[in-house]
Amino acid sequence: MSILRPIALAIAGFDPTSGAGVMADIKTFEHHQVYPMAVLSANTIQTEDNFIHVRWEEEYTIRQLSVILENYTIAAIKIGIVKDLDTLKLYVDTIKGLSPTTKVIWDPVLRSSSGFDFQTIELIDSLTIVLQQIDLITPNYLEIHQLVTTNDDALQKAKRLSQYCDVLLKGGHNPNALGFDYYVSKEVIQTIPPTQLSDYPKHGSGCVLSSATTANIAKGDHTLTAIQKAKTYIETFFNSNHTLLGYHAK
Repeated sequence: MSILRPIALAIAGFDPTSGAGVMADIKTFEHHQVYPMAVLSANTIQTEDNFIHVRWEEEYTIRQLSVILENYTIAAIKIGIVKDLDTLKLYVDTIKGLSPTTKVIWDPVLRSSSGFDFQTIELIDSLTIVLQQIDLITPNYLEIHQLVTTNDDALQKAKRLSQYCDVLLKGGHNPNALGFDYYVSKEVIQTIPPTQLSDYPKHGSGCVLSSATTANIAKGDHTLTAIQKAKTYIETFFNSNHTLLGYHAK
């Protein structure tokens, strides 16, 4: 089936507020002029400041994902919340089995912004196997410490993961340099400083940054360029209003 724009697909949860999850991804994709598609990994009960319940949808997700991959050429896929590492591996194996050239970006949402824990990654050896099939991982400072449980600092942990795939270490929770992101690959470490800081945090900001990056990659941008453009987008999103639910700029 033919679609004129590049297609970006989100595998993520449903957030009724549309601040996070697939609805935030779809809004971001559309704004970046890629065609948005989505597969639900979970259904949730939440508001922008309170996470109540999650219901996982692994079997149905695989069925949805397989049909999409068999019928469309997907340029890039962003994966959000997943039940556990085994489920992540199942999704990635399905993607690479049906569409081996599709770029895969994993936003490792291990905890909601209101403090609900989704999963714990305990087996670094199993994690590295999955990461070798992923193009980019986008942890924040809290998530990098859950992914790699050594005594190293966050940037050293990102370097360790970059042996397997590129890393965007998001700086929204950086205790020493708020808003400073780092792109880490085997070849380079690039600091991405903020151009403006906001006093207005946003529910789903991590989802928006990773989906903006995914959209830019789907359009053919190099990973670093995609991240830099996404950084500009998320800063506008932060400053769109004073509430926890942001607006996507025109």
